[in-house]
Amino acid sequence: MTDTPEAGAQNAAPQMKMQILAQYVRDLSFENILAQKGASGDTTPEVSVNVGLDVKKRQAEHQYEVIMKTKVNAKTKEGGQPLFHVELEYAGVFHIEGVPEDQMHPFLLIECPRQLFPFARRVISDVTRDGSFPPLNLENIDFVALYRQQLAQMQAQAAQKADA
Repeated sequence: MTDTPEAGAQNAAPQMKMQILAQYVRDLSFENILAQKGASGDTTPEVSVNVGLDVKKRQAEHQYEVIMKTKVNAKTKEGGQPLFHVELEYAGVFHIEGVPEDQMHPFLLIECPRQLFPFARRVISDVTRDGSFPPLNLENIDFVALYRQQLAQMQAQAAQKADA
């Protein structure tokens, strides 16, 4: 029997496969505080952005729902008066195969959000523009750093519970 490249490929580890089955806005809230108060003057915003991630295993085999929860608060630089508030939950349903079990958690919380982020960015840009503000284009997010930060928080919480 001869070793062919095809036989070698079949004996190798299974190929990683990711497919986005759906992506959608789960929840969206935009509050235009500036317009509600009838405020005027300097509206140069100081923007704070918080991002959280959630993963849910779906009933179908190899399917996961990844939810990116983004909160944006904008205040005036002078005086700190609130301008607007955006909350967006943007989700994707992913079919994932071939990822080793010990790498699945970081894969779901790093690679999947990378796929969703450009679309969530566009939604936030559109809603702020439609709310009479300049479009807010979020800067890229380092999902590896965000993952590490979440791991550190979980470990700190586990340590607190163990000490209690």
